[in-house]
Amino acid sequence: MFLEKLMPDQYVESIHHIDIHFLREKKIKAVITDLDNTLVEWDRPYATPEVESWLKQLHKEGIQVTVVSNNNRDRVDKFCTPLGVRFISAARKPGNRAFLQAVADMNVSIEETVVVGDQLFTDVLGGNRLGFHTILVVPVTQTDGFWTRFNRRLERLALYWMRKKGMITWKTQE
Repeated sequence: MFLEKLMPDQYVESIHHIDIHFLREKKIKAVITDLDNTLVEWDRPYATPEVESWLKQLHKEGIQVTVVSNNNRDRVDKFCTPLGVRFISAARKPGNRAFLQAVADMNVSIEETVVVGDQLFTDVLGGNRLGFHTILVVPVTQTDGFWTRFNRRLERLALYWMRKKGMITWKTQE
């Protein structure tokens, strides 16, 4: 069923609510994360000190990170390069290519990797289609670019049906 492909394995308030020690216990070696409205607002060019700290904590725990974003190279490069974080831009999520490239670049398996993002139709669907553990986060801001606003409308409809079918029990921002 299509709705099951939209169902994340976990739902958390933000990246800062992801238990890094739990990831290590689960033998997770890598994180593929979205950028816009997952790590920072879609219009914030650089990482906040809190995001920098989170990335450093992952590194300290031996967990690699690749940012996989549908945004353009200039946007993603400007954010990731000062942090020394690997990235794939123009990813065309939920397609498989960028996810598979990320695990190959990090030399890890899908089972050793989690996908983190704020959108059902790009991050969660893309990760679930390949068998990744997926973590949906609340968007860091309620404003979005044009295409994301369109996706959010579809997302609200999907969440409504998932809740109605008893698939989800958490509260979402609507």
